[in-house]
Amino acid sequence: QVHLVESGGGLVQPGGSLRLSCAASGFTLDRNTVGWFRQAPGKEREGVSCIGIAENYTFYANSAKGRFIISRDNANNAVYLQMNRLRSEDTGVYFCAARGPCTPWLGSLYDYWGQGIQVTVSS
Repeated sequence: QVHLVESGGGLVQPGGSLRLSCAASGFTLDRNTVGWFRQAPGKEREGVSCIGIAENYTFYANSAKGRFIISRDNANNAVYLQMNRLRSEDTGVYFCAARGPCTPWLGSLYDYWGQGIQVTVSS
C-alpha cells in the first residue's frame, strides 16, 4: 500500500519553529515531486512549498519564502518542511502530497496525499 504520513505539528508561539516530516511507504519518494499544502481556518487550501526530483529545484509561496525550507532525506524516504519565525497566519492543517507537478502547482494534479496535521501558532 502507498501511504504518506505527516508528523511534527503542534502548538508553537509566534516567532518559534517547527519541522514537519512527510514519510512515505510503498513507493520511493525521491523519484517523485513532493508538495506541501495548508488550509487555514475559513480559507482555501494553498500551496506552501514544492520540491522537484532534483534537490536543487525548490519553490515557495511568497508567504513562506525566506522563512521555510523544504528538503529531502532520501535515506529515510522522507521530505521535511522546516518552518521558522512562525506567525499566527501560518496556523492551519498542513498536508504533504506526492506525484504531482510544481508547475502548474495545483493540488488536484497530485496522486498521493497524507492525512494532514495541525499547526497552531498562538501566544
